[in-house]
Amino acid sequence: MILLKFKIEDNLTTLLIAIIAVWIILAVIFALYDLEISKALINRESIWAHLNEDYGEHPGYAIIAVAIAISIGSFQEDLKKQKIAAYVIIMIGIFFLFLGLIFLSIWFIVFGACVSIGVFLFLIFTFNRDWREFKKIAIVIILLAVINPLIFVQICKIFWGRVRFNDLNPNYSNYTPWYLPNGPDFANLYKNASFPSGHAAMGWMFLPLLIVIKDRKFNDPIRIIVTMLVISWGILVAILRIISGDHYASDVLFSTGVAAVAMILLYIRFYKEN
Repeated sequence: MILLKFKIEDNLTTLLIAIIAVWIILAVIFALYDLEISKALINRESIWAHLNEDYGEHPGYAIIAVAIAISIGSFQEDLKKQKIAAYVIIMIGIFFLFLGLIFLSIWFIVFGACVSIGVFLFLIFTFNRDWREFKKIAIVIILLAVINPLIFVQICKIFWGRVRFNDLNPNYSNYTPWYLPNGPDFANLYKNASFPSGHAAMGWMFLPLLIVIKDRKFNDPIRIIVTMLVISWGILVAILRIISGDHYASDVLFSTGVAAVAMILLYIRFYKEN
């Protein structure tokens, strides 16, 4: 057991160092070629890029909603009372869905559908389970959401004031590399909010699911499928943000890097054996 503990800790340390090293290398490369990468990948006619722009964050909202329902419910011992928070969140999701139908807002419709369906499915498949056993993974999901999409992304967006590729002048004269923050521009918060990518941060909200399958064998089909889906979704959301012209490669890199490092540190904090 002691040898296994040291092996796990060594692997996590090695993984953390490798991620930070790759992050630094790519940050240097993108500092030099960010603009050229965007020019090469831009495709404003891409249907997938537009769908990702409008709804790419919504699956992330769904897993956060599930985590909130679990966290609230885990304070109760009674299995039925544990599910009350889930019912409330499902109703909130349905409320947003109807708001979308009333005001013809597809964003509200998709948001409400993702939240309500996500929580409903989890409720159905775990109805007879004690939600206290999911408490740690729920806390990790919530903390990851607070650390990356909420704090890191939103604060940096304000203080970096980086102009999006789509909003650059024809001669690209107002382009700035990621390492040169422009300062707040409250008159153009959306246009000048390229760095870092909120969509990419939300795309990586499924990383905690890798904890759920960590004890399965490497060749286990469920482990392989879940790992591929989680990694593929995060990469897809990130790349489509560059293709749409709303973000540069460095924007999605930093959201991805913070997600990966935060995930490892949260795993060590909540799952490492003492």
